[in-house]
Amino acid sequence: MLRIVTANLNGVRSAASKGFFEWVEQCKPAVLGVQEIKAHADQVAGVFCTTTELAGHFHYAQKKGYSGVGLYSRHAPSEVIIGLDHPEFDTEGRWVESRFDRPGRKLSLISCYFPSGSSGEERQAVKFRFLAALYPKLMALRAEREFILMGDVNIAHQNADLKNWKSNQKNSGFLPEERAWMTKLLSEGGLVDVYRALHPDTTDTCYTWWSNRGQAYANNVGWRLDYQIATPALARLARSTTIYKDRRFSDHAPLTVDYDLQI
Repeated sequence: MLRIVTANLNGVRSAASKGFFEWVEQCKPAVLGVQEIKAHADQVAGVFCTTTELAGHFHYAQKKGYSGVGLYSRHAPSEVIIGLDHPEFDTEGRWVESRFDRPGRKLSLISCYFPSGSSGEERQAVKFRFLAALYPKLMALRAEREFILMGDVNIAHQNADLKNWKSNQKNSGFLPEERAWMTKLLSEGGLVDVYRALHPDTTDTCYTWWSNRGQAYANNVGWRLDYQIATPALARLARSTTIYKDRRFSDHAPLTVDYDLQI
């Protein structure tokens, strides 16, 4: 089995201090995607660039203490692509793609961090521009290779994907336009939400993010924001998935999927 884990760390140094990398050693993924590392190369190199068995590649934001993604893998990729080739978003560190190509197969594994629009209209506009740019990118990628995109998508797709869906319909992360984008990706775009393919009916056990305000975590007032989205052929190879909640490394919980796949 190929075990793939995705986790928004809300700061790699913070998550490390809470035992995240010790948990990774126990979990033993072959691939680890991380988002919102909030660090630069000089803070990651030699400390968080590798684990015992995994070597990482990173896309750092220009702004200090902001955004940034990484993708660790047990096997060396044939090619690594940093960034979306889109200046507005590449300054924010949102895309690492590792390719594992061999004769007869083209495979990409991607760690991606979608913008949040929760801070106001300006950032919501950025989020909409990101979604508009990302859709054709993913469709072009799908036309030429198999892929799994893992990351914090910052969208709860369906009512079952958050606790208080009725009161959040005008809030970023559950806006009709965002949900429609996800529906289009999974219908017209033909991609697969792997967790939902394996667990189509779960509600309060599916959440991966809880606000730090009030008692959201204690009361399980959560959202499902972290995904693994795959091309259909790869999605059919998914055998099991778990959301790790025994310890808190971040305001997000790691999402693990095991695939009957070798890279």
